[in-house]
Amino acid sequence: MTLAINPEIYTQLLSKYQPRIIKTEKENEKFLEIVEELLSRSYLTPEEDTLLELFVKLIEDFEEKHYQLNVSTPYSRLLHLMEARSLSKTDLVQIFGSSQIVDKIINGELKSTQKQAEALGSFFHVDAKLFI
Repeated sequence: MTLAINPEIYTQLLSKYQPRIIKTEKENEKFLEIVEELLSRSYLTPEEDTLLELFVKLIEDFEEKHYQLNVSTPYSRLLHLMEARSLSKTDLVQIFGSSQIVDKIINGELKSTQKQAEALGSFFHVDAKLFI
C-alpha cells in the first residue's frame, strides 16, 4: 500500500534537505547523518518516509560506485566455493588435469579456460560464467 504524500510538505522537505547526486565523501557523510536522524524518529510522515527512501538510494548509488565492497573475481569465487565445501586442491585435479595447473589457478597465476569454467560450473552446480 502506497501512502499518498502531500506535495507541499514534500516540497518543503526537499527544499530543506536538498537531495542530489552524491559526488564527494563529504556529501555522503552529510546525507548519512540525515538518514540517521530520520531513522531515529519513532514515527515518519509519508513525506519523510519518501525522502528517506530517496536518500538511501542516493547513498547506495554513491557507495556502490566508490567502495565496491562486493567485488569478486573468478579466483575469489573459486576459493569461496572450495572453502564452503571443505575442498582441497586435490579435489580439483580431475577438472584441471594436474596439480600444477590447480596450484596456478588457486594462486591466481592462471585463468580458467572456457572448458574448465564449464567443468567447474557443473562440479559446483553454478553458472560457469562465475569462473571466467
